[in-house]
Amino acid sequence: MVIRHLSFVIGLPNVPTQLMKRYLPLLIVAVVGLVALGSGAFLYRAKRGSNAPLKISNTETEPGGQVVHTLGPDKATVTLEEFGDYQCPPCGRLSEPMNKLQKQFNLRVIFRNFPLPNHRWAKDAAHAAEAASRQGKFWQMHDLLFKEQPVWSQSTDARSLFQAYAGMLQLDLNRFRQDMDDPEIQHQIELDQSRGAAIGVKTTPTIFLNNQVVPANELMPDEFPKAVEAAIKSAKPSS
Repeated sequence: MVIRHLSFVIGLPNVPTQLMKRYLPLLIVAVVGLVALGSGAFLYRAKRGSNAPLKISNTETEPGGQVVHTLGPDKATVTLEEFGDYQCPPCGRLSEPMNKLQKQFNLRVIFRNFPLPNHRWAKDAAHAAEAASRQGKFWQMHDLLFKEQPVWSQSTDARSLFQAYAGMLQLDLNRFRQDMDDPEIQHQIELDQSRGAAIGVKTTPTIFLNNQVVPANELMPDEFPKAVEAAIKSAKPSS
């Protein structure tokens, strides 16, 4: 009776009972997955809609064609430049505190890709963020990748999850998939890595405040606000 009822609910009233028994587990998984993804997308959009911060976001192009993603005003007192890896746990732990600091102090934030070779999905995640950028959603994907890092970093098929995230952000999925594999995006990531290597970046997160590197022991979520406040204080002219 349960099997026949389920076949009617999903629109297959004439499927034989034996065939339904054989494929019932797969159908249940598919239905539950679709419901979960739809609910997640709704909740994510609702949360973003109610708590969406007012940010000045921009995608600039530096000499040489390098794309730069920025938040905050160009003439901010402090510019924070991060070389980050989306699969790096310390980067993930700093992401939300950094967002709060950006809003609190009106910082100018620059994010540059620096995927480490020991992180299986780091480069693919960077591709996902850059592909989202082409549809005006870099920072939304950036935040979502860090928020969901514990999930996709343990996946055997993170790229499928990245496509699901793109759907949650209401991106054009065909374009997103094409851009993910665009060699130009790979080139942009390599430009970020080359810039980092040229100034001594070797690991993530590496963060500069007004071109001064933040010591590793100050990159903990409880310590980093102190470093930002010190940078703001030193940037203000003494009275």
